[in-house]
Amino acid sequence: MEKSSAITINRLTVAYDARPVLWNITASLPKGQLSAIIGPNGAGKSTLIKSMVDFIKPITGTVSFQTDGKNSQSYQEVKDRLAYVPQNTTVDWDFPTTVMDVVLMGRYGKLGWFKRPKKKDREIAKQMLMKVGLPTFADRQISQLSGGQRQRVFLARALAQEADIYIMDEPLSGVDMKTERIIMKLLRELVNEGKSVVVVHHDLQTVEEYFDYVLLINQEVVGAGPVETTFTEELINETYHQDRNLGEVSRSDV
Repeated sequence: MEKSSAITINRLTVAYDARPVLWNITASLPKGQLSAIIGPNGAGKSTLIKSMVDFIKPITGTVSFQTDGKNSQSYQEVKDRLAYVPQNTTVDWDFPTTVMDVVLMGRYGKLGWFKRPKKKDREIAKQMLMKVGLPTFADRQISQLSGGQRQRVFLARALAQEADIYIMDEPLSGVDMKTERIIMKLLRELVNEGKSVVVVHHDLQTVEEYFDYVLLINQEVVGAGPVETTFTEELINETYHQDRNLGEVSRSDV
């Protein structure tokens, strides 16, 4: 794996009920950059990042990571150095827990699940709530939050992990412009600190403004590279308008 890569995907194929959703995906996502994964609904964007974090097992292929100067590590070897933010719609927001409890979950990788958070962990959690603009929400039930507030809480949880690599599934979906700007400012700050950030993204209008690197997929890799050379009209059209014919899948994003 190249030193400049944070994540390397090699010949990854994923299927649901024997129907391919991702086919022979090979790509490298660069270290220390803000990368977007884009493609139409049903392209397999969420499936790809779930495969990265071992939520879905591929039929073939591997995903490896580079953190702390070490190459070709598996997810299990780096999971305490990797933060994952799921889609808003996959979370049970009626679960009775507070904002502070959610953010403290980001500390469990360092604590271990059966150890109580210490004063230092609570201070870090408070700092991250301050960063996302919700310092007075610590005791509020998550069920009482708006969509944008919920997304910021999950970002605070990820920040509390103090990870090297951040993988986020549509963190800007359904949020207002204020929240979108807060999130992107924080993600840019992470990159400026040398962290690697990978985001499933849906708004083509903001790709050039927000991201350094882009991976275009529609069940297969259509293009990958720096935004200024890869986010072209030709590749966008190929990504969104070519029928991949890899089998019937749900057209909601998988």
